[in-house]
Amino acid sequence: MAVNTSEGGRGPDAPLPGARNALVLLLLINLFNYIDRYILASTLSPISAELFGKPGEPGYDPNAAAKMGLLGTGFMVAYMVLAPLFGYLGDRFNRWILIAIGLVLWSLASAGSGLATTFGFLLLMRILVGVGEPAYAPVAPTLIADMYPVKRRGAVMAWFYAAIPVGSALGYVLGGLLAQWMTWHWAFFVTLPPGIILAAWCLFKKETPRGAADRSTARPFSFKDCLVLLKIPSYVINVAGMTAMTFAIGGISYWAPKYLVEYRMPPAESPEAQAALNASVSFAFGAITAVAGLAATLLGGWAGDRLRSRFSGSYFLVSAAGMLAGFPMLLGVLYAPFPLAWVFVFLAVFCLFFNTGPSNTIIANVAPPPIRATAYAFCIFVIHALGDAISPAIIGWITDRTRTPENPKGDMTLAFLVVSFIVLVGGVLWALGTRHLARDTAAAPSRLA
Repeated sequence: MAVNTSEGGRGPDAPLPGARNALVLLLLINLFNYIDRYILASTLSPISAELFGKPGEPGYDPNAAAKMGLLGTGFMVAYMVLAPLFGYLGDRFNRWILIAIGLVLWSLASAGSGLATTFGFLLLMRILVGVGEPAYAPVAPTLIADMYPVKRRGAVMAWFYAAIPVGSALGYVLGGLLAQWMTWHWAFFVTLPPGIILAAWCLFKKETPRGAADRSTARPFSFKDCLVLLKIPSYVINVAGMTAMTFAIGGISYWAPKYLVEYRMPPAESPEAQAALNASVSFAFGAITAVAGLAATLLGGWAGDRLRSRFSGSYFLVSAAGMLAGFPMLLGVLYAPFPLAWVFVFLAVFCLFFNTGPSNTIIANVAPPPIRATAYAFCIFVIHALGDAISPAIIGWITDRTRTPENPKGDMTLAFLVVSFIVLVGGVLWALGTRHLARDTAAAPSRLA
């Protein structure tokens, strides 16, 4: 049933009242979300040294890298398994309350990570972080899609997902600096207060009517309705492309600070110098991720919107271009000498983040409004189950298997190279989706009518 387009004097391309304030809150939560995730990545070296010892020293655990990779896998398994549940709840219940509950849970678990003195307890805390975060990830984009019309979603989604590179960068920087100034444990303790404050803010927000920006009426759905998603070519191809991207960027970003310090930099002469090197590399990588990732995310969303009038599959086109250009940049990261390699780090981050706004806008545009949260939840499950739930552990496993007496650290460059080839797969998949997007976007509001 169509909604009155003159309701409240709002034009067809105008956002709902209060949309900007809600977007700011959702962006801040997303920023905090990624700060929490990448604090772990920036502290892998000191955590590993404390729990497992150092390579070449007596008592060192030869499976240390694989176990450290499991910290990322444990989080992702919980995250992806529970995402469909929260997607189902997000299509039926108050989304702001769900977000608040998830925020409190993952903030407590993140702070609990700092209490860990054993690998088992740390793994449990990371799993619990993964239990809380899916209350947010599949739900937040649906609130944005319900507040902003199709013509503005690309740019708005880009602003929302700009929190990914900036939050990741802050996580790298905060983790590295706090581990140097105090201990790695404090890097996790500082995440608790902002999480509680943001959760309290959510409780003051009113639920947005589902499908409001699409001028359609949302209705309760059955699980049979979800099978509709598998009949939408743009959705299926987009999820496949996002899976390839997540596999590559998830594994590489998880290990990047440790890789740069231990495999690309000259060894430090003392523990103090090693701590300073860890912090400086985390800061540099974080700064590059913030600048290149933010610019790419915003420009990708802008390009998708601007090209939409000329190319019906513009969001797919932009995503594919970034991935295909990103592969040679990754090769530069692995093989170019420093400091030239920092240039390739910047270019690789830029290319790999260029798809963030467009690829998520595709889901918002082609999924029927009543099941948008489920569409995002299913996407989250697939991209993590086949993506970064396994790629950090694969990199760790390859590294462990390539250890020799002459090379006790193993060959992480080879592990990165294996994972990097999947970037090409993602680019090809997104290129194939261009011809379906216009038709699938037009059909979305009425698919469940």
